[in-house]
Amino acid sequence: MDSIIGLKSNVFLAPMAGITDYPFRKLVASKGKANLYSEMVAVNAINRKNPKTYRIADVRQEPYPVIVQLVGNDASLFSEAAKLAADLGAYSLDINMGCPVRKIVNNESGSALMKDMPRAAKIIEATVKATPLKVSVKFRKGWDNNSVNAVEFAKMCEESGASFITVHGRTRAQGYSGVADWDIIRQVKEAVKIPVIGNGDVVSVETAEKLLKQTNADGVMVGRGSLGNPWLLGQIHEYLQNKILPRDISVGEIKEALLQQLNDMVSFYGKEMAVAISRKYVCWYSKNLRDAKKFREIYTRIYDYDEAVKAIEAYFSKREQGDE
Repeated sequence: MDSIIGLKSNVFLAPMAGITDYPFRKLVASKGKANLYSEMVAVNAINRKNPKTYRIADVRQEPYPVIVQLVGNDASLFSEAAKLAADLGAYSLDINMGCPVRKIVNNESGSALMKDMPRAAKIIEATVKATPLKVSVKFRKGWDNNSVNAVEFAKMCEESGASFITVHGRTRAQGYSGVADWDIIRQVKEAVKIPVIGNGDVVSVETAEKLLKQTNADGVMVGRGSLGNPWLLGQIHEYLQNKILPRDISVGEIKEALLQQLNDMVSFYGKEMAVAISRKYVCWYSKNLRDAKKFREIYTRIYDYDEAVKAIEAYFSKREQGDE
């Protein structure tokens, strides 16, 4: 596969709100090759210099390329936000036209833009014009099964200046339920000349390979499959490039990854917030291990950082000793 916009991998970590922050990106980057995205950055908030949003968009300290994703509904705000994101170290920019969350959609942003192609086109054109950075667009199969317009939408993105596009094979109405329609990704790939990234139900090296074969897409995007498994993207990259099958990850490695992430979250958010955020990660990392439910119940009642580290050490060390 050819490299997409100069990136070293054709495996992409999906932008996920509340997930793909600096500590998670750093962890995924340490486990193998993959292209990394920021959490979505609201264009109105970054233009107001909202401190929290500004921090999400600031990727200058990271030694690997980060694609910064913008979300909103106003072309002029996108134009300004694109310039700010470029100054804050973005490698390239992505426009979110696929988020199905009600709060985003009610603001006529995310997947709501699939119902308003003229507005979507203006946003892409304004963003492309604002900076020399490459601009991509992430969108869905359509709003619902009665308005599947991914092919037309893809053509509009290409005409408006997008460098590549990512297609999630579900409609907005589906959210994250049901099965992703990879056939629509294939149809999009056949309709445009720019690179197409396939997204939806990629949870292993096998599903990544299958999606690429079925759709002829130029790359794959991994979202929920990476939760509790920061190794997955690097494994997919190695398999697609060199046919190296993934090795089993030990319980000890899971423990170290979780502790590394917790430690980086402390540096980024402070101890109290890091412990609160780490609860969801503990659930993902302990999945399929013995007594996970009991451990999760204990961990969700922990507020102190030192206590959190002790609980992680104790639980995973016990599993390491063969009590799985």
